Amino acid sequence: MALNWAVSGAMSRAMNIRKRWLTVIAPLAVLLSAQPALADDLPDWSGVWELVGGTVYDRPTMVPEGARAGDPGAREHPPYNEEWEAKYQRNIALVVQDRFPDPVTTCGTPVGFPRVMQVVDGYEFVVTPGQTWILTENGPNVVRIYTDGRDHMDADVIWPTYTGDSVGHWEGDTLVFTTIGLRGEDGTIVDRTGLILSDQAHGTTRLRKREDGMMEAVITMEDPAALTAPWTVTKTYRKFEGDARIMDYACAENNRNPVDPDTGRTLTLGADGEPIDTGYAAD
Repeated sequence: MALNWAVSGAMSRAMNIRKRWLTVIAPLAVLLSAQPALADDLPDWSGVWELVGGTVYDRPTMVPEGARAGDPGAREHPPYNEEWEAKYQRNIALVVQDRFPDPVTTCGTPVGFPRVMQVVDGYEFVVTPGQTWILTENGPNVVRIYTDGRDHMDADVIWPTYTGDSVGHWEGDTLVFTTIGLRGEDGTIVDRTGLILSDQAHGTTRLRKREDGMMEAVITMEDPAALTAPWTVTKTYRKFEGDARIMDYACAENNRNPVDPDTGRTLTLGADGEPIDTGYAAD
């Protein structure tokens, strides 16, 4: 009789423990099942990378050859229609006058897509099962590429942004993603020569690590308002050696207008570094 009671008690305790574990594990199992499975074959894109070739977007079409973005008169030759070629010509003239309204000069404004694929300083490409992130030191800028099966945001939800909305999928070791929802000509500035795109622009990017160790982004922009054909360019990135790290980039701090520590008044500095405000002089 005592043995039966002991066996019965042990079985009852075991069932209670099992119920408690199920109470904890069942919700956790549901949560984990909702996450993308961790793939062993995700590519290793770790480290810090730098753009190769400068910030001209379509370098093979650059005139004069070897010019830099922002040089007076320098231009590229995208497949613009007549209307948008005229807009580009106006922007080129503004660059010559140093009056081109490049939003990057406001310091802290995102550079936008596709310009985010060609900025100076460092890059990180962070690969996770459900998302890949492109992080830049310059800016900073962040591109989130969703690879968990979701679609682009619905038309009644999405709004124009600098970087847009990106979703993608893997084709072997190549990340293929599309980007929509861009701001248009007041925000989709492609480079400092004055290249712009409309709010109908959308891009398809194929991003991979090549066998030679370089990262490669093949970007095809389509824009029914501005372009007569798809516009494809290739960007490459090399990996920094050693312990390279992305650092803070706080360019929004205003070093042209220091604050007088005694009066709290904002000062304006001239070309010689001296305050031009009446009655003020630098220490």
